Amino acid sequence: MFDNWMRGTGLSESSVLKYFGAVEGALSDWAREAGVISGSILDITSSIKFESAAHKIRQLPIFLERNSTGHNMYSSAINKYAEFLAKGVVPTVEHDIEVIVSDPTLETTEKIQLVNARIGQGQFRRSLLNYWKHCSVTRYPETSMLVASHIKPWSKSSNIERLDKFNGLLLVPNLDRAFDHGFMSFDYSGNVIISPLLQQPKMLGIEEGMSVSLADYHQDYMEYHRENVFIGS
Repeated sequence: MFDNWMRGTGLSESSVLKYFGAVEGALSDWAREAGVISGSILDITSSIKFESAAHKIRQLPIFLERNSTGHNMYSSAINKYAEFLAKGVVPTVEHDIEVIVSDPTLETTEKIQLVNARIGQGQFRRSLLNYWKHCSVTRYPETSMLVASHIKPWSKSSNIERLDKFNGLLLVPNLDRAFDHGFMSFDYSGNVIISPLLQQPKMLGIEEGMSVSLADYHQDYMEYHRENVFIGS
């Protein structure tokens, strides 16, 4: 999507390929090798998270060297991806539903299941209600108030993962919002991790000491969330 967005801004095809290749290739490689990220920069959909990662990337010796010899091409690629995220063109719910509906490989029943899962309804929500029975963190019991939230983001999940009850938490709305935006996550033991960038978390009812009971099947999804969604610094 980043490459198509650049084309839409009027960039030449050579510039699109150059910037996309830099972000997907060298910049992501350097960031992984330095422990800044674990996947690809293209997995980052939060402007705040990218700003933090980009700051660290710009300080890497290999970046300073290659950016200098490359006539600032790598810094331009970083700036272009930051602009892409700032424009808020990451796929919306409506876009995701359109993709599902137009997919010729899916049967009608599969499309219905996936659309419902995308909006936190249908079998996915029922599976989470049967599993958790209350807010996964606070244990708040009024299920009509709870949001069926994916742990590994919808956009990064396979169709099987999108329907997997272990890829979901039932959360009160304030926790769902913070979790979805990477301002909180949970460690291997289920203890809450609060981003230092979240202002006044207590006003949102988010406090140290909160926890969630994670099964083994949750762990890969939660690890993905910690490494790719959570805003650590």
